Amino acid sequence: MAESNFIKLIPALMLATLSGAASASGFQLLEQNASGIGNAYAGSAAVAENASTIFYNPAGMTQLRDREISGGISAIGPSFKFHDQGSSAGNLGNAGNGGDAGGWAAVPNGYATWALGKDLYVGIGVGAPFGLKTEYENPWIGAAQSTTFLVKTINVNPSIAYRVNDNVSLGFGLNWQHLDAEYQRQVGVSGPYALSPLTLKLEDNAWGWNIGGLFTISPATKIGVSYRSSVKYEATGKIHVDGPVANINRAGSSDAKASLELPDTFSLAISQQYSNKWKLLGDLTWTGWSSIPKVDILRATNTLLYIPGFAGQASGEIAQTLNTDFKDTWRLGLGAEYQYNDAWKIKYGVAYDQTPVKGAKTRLVSLPDNDRVWFSFGTQWMPTKTSALDFGVSYIYVRDSKINNNQTTGVSPDRGTVVGDYTGNIWVLGAQYSMSF
Repeated sequence: MAESNFIKLIPALMLATLSGAASASGFQLLEQNASGIGNAYAGSAAVAENASTIFYNPAGMTQLRDREISGGISAIGPSFKFHDQGSSAGNLGNAGNGGDAGGWAAVPNGYATWALGKDLYVGIGVGAPFGLKTEYENPWIGAAQSTTFLVKTINVNPSIAYRVNDNVSLGFGLNWQHLDAEYQRQVGVSGPYALSPLTLKLEDNAWGWNIGGLFTISPATKIGVSYRSSVKYEATGKIHVDGPVANINRAGSSDAKASLELPDTFSLAISQQYSNKWKLLGDLTWTGWSSIPKVDILRATNTLLYIPGFAGQASGEIAQTLNTDFKDTWRLGLGAEYQYNDAWKIKYGVAYDQTPVKGAKTRLVSLPDNDRVWFSFGTQWMPTKTSALDFGVSYIYVRDSKINNNQTTGVSPDRGTVVGDYTGNIWVLGAQYSMSF
């Protein structure tokens, strides 16, 4: 009955708000379960604690019971506050620091695994591996560059795992992924016309894959390796201008398209049972963020009138480029678990996470990201031998970020220069319920 209910839950999860302000560097979401929050997700590829191992390392399914389900939700609350140090607003004439660009968002997840035999397992997972939300309040001096940026993903991950022998398990998964992106900024035109909001909406579906291996070196030591492929999108949608003059709206609006390759990741993790009470966890994870050197947003239909910023643009011409210039990154996580008694476990974790942003000149107001440090704590309560409830909390310190993003040259109309500092931090709260039957 529980299995049937879980299967019915999957479509509901797919329609939920599978987005969030990124807790990991860039706009990656590590929160594909809440049970790993307490360890700062250290050792995730070596820990097969519940069915969410489907995402982190599908080979871990061989460590589970015949049938398991797991579902949870994480709440992510970032804060990013800008401090102006001589910005110019381009032709908009705006001023102001934009308030707090962060805000709370929810990331649900759900998983189920089945043993088809002694050594063969299958499973399916639903989650959101990438997400972003920044939204500035009026007045905002950087409104010509971005006022709102929203990225939502949903990832459906059918998987299979095979136990080769007592020491080696292998896993493989396919990933169907859906992307929704919305980008808003203010546009201004010469003459008596008022400012107009420009909105870009894009979406696409794409496929990826993931593989993993879990190696039992000794009864106390497990090593996990996991790789998730990049996912390539050819997203399509619309640019829409909504201002006080119909001709401007029509001239600025068009179909749009953009190519985007979300990064691949590789993780090496270890789980070490130190004593009857203590387990130590660690991992080193690489993310290939250089797959996004820039994002060219192309018009897919001609604009109609001569309007500065839209003049004469034909299908296939670049409407705007997001010069991300991302670099590849590393993340190091360390964690520990203390088994207080048969029912209660206490979790601890720290992690250092590099940003893909190279520096002030390529830092976007829509992604004021920098290196970050995780401090995490969690508990696990097992009311029965076949069920567990996890709670976790993380405070993520984000290094102060300098920005000097100049969009005054080669752009019509002038989008100004944003110069200053960002201060930021992130809170992550989560709960996960898992059971076997």
